Amino acid sequence: MDKHCNPLQIAESLSETWSPKVISQLDNHYIKVAKLQGSFVWHEHADQDELFFILKGSLLMEYEDKKVELQAGDLHVVPKGTMHNPIAAEECLVMLIEDRGTAHTGDTVSSASRSIEEQLGSFVSKNR
Repeated sequence: MDKHCNPLQIAESLSETWSPKVISQLDNHYIKVAKLQGSFVWHEHADQDELFFILKGSLLMEYEDKKVELQAGDLHVVPKGTMHNPIAAEECLVMLIEDRGTAHTGDTVSSASRSIEEQLGSFVSKNR
């Protein structure tokens, strides 16, 4: 497995929004990048925390009882079992660290949901 990459460059190369791509693995966690724009979908991950690191742009993380504004360079952890909805008013590039078993939209199924196979994409073929 290639242990060196530039998450920002990879995120900038993505064409599809809200479709994370796995770029590396750390123990039992995937490191992903994504291009975000607009509102996503309310969801939760019952058993896993989710880490967002803002590479470029800004992100508003909505919770049922508050909103957290994030800027480039900010790191934010969404606690497991917490309903949340990420919103990017303009294009935002993020790096995510998630347990390998984390479903993209938790138990919420929508047209925005991406399987882990879709998220792995070229990472699998490059690292076999």
